[in-house]
Amino acid sequence: MSAPRAVPPSFLQGHTRLARPSLVPEVQLHVADDVVALWEAMATEGGGAGQDPPFWAAAWPGGQALARYVLDHPEVVAGRRVLDLGAGSGLVAVAALRAGAAAVVASDIDPYSHTAVALNEQVNGVSGIEVVGDVLDGEPPAVDVVLAGDVCYDREMTARVLPFLGQAWLGGATVLLGDPGRAYVPREGLIAAAEYDVPDADGEQVRRTTVWRLP
Repeated sequence: MSAPRAVPPSFLQGHTRLARPSLVPEVQLHVADDVVALWEAMATEGGGAGQDPPFWAAAWPGGQALARYVLDHPEVVAGRRVLDLGAGSGLVAVAALRAGAAAVVASDIDPYSHTAVALNEQVNGVSGIEVVGDVLDGEPPAVDVVLAGDVCYDREMTARVLPFLGQAWLGGATVLLGDPGRAYVPREGLIAAAEYDVPDADGEQVRRTTVWRLP
């Protein structure tokens, strides 16, 4: 678990606004109205944008579905140690703590995400999130529950994520995957725990989003 460079909270606060995701109005997040402008600001003011867009600056459908699910079914995480894989904004991590999780490990490769998670943790009045980098190449952390939202967005990422989730499940963890129907998510070996209609990150399309559970 690497420790990437720190991104100043003031940068995120100056380029985002607080909003409540439509499916999870209990939670506030720092989001961006113009992701392209934010990405440009990251390159010019923030010390480097990196290769990926600012995924942390939006509430994605899979993450919203997972957050809604654990808030509605707190017994899934209550008193347990949780991994939020591909944490982004930290929406799922915050929801897990709201639902009674004992502690949450939030994993994301983007240093901007790390700052966003800390800010969103603070603004929602929760504590107990440990923010880490990439965990996919090693043994799964010692957790009881793995929550993975919107992680199967391309073939390469899916090829890394699925074996990791399988390994966590074999180790005894409850594994839940939130996804809005992406082609890379296999249906074999997954059980639909819940379905929601969730606006996409840009708000232009409502997507049927499933919370999948490894059996």
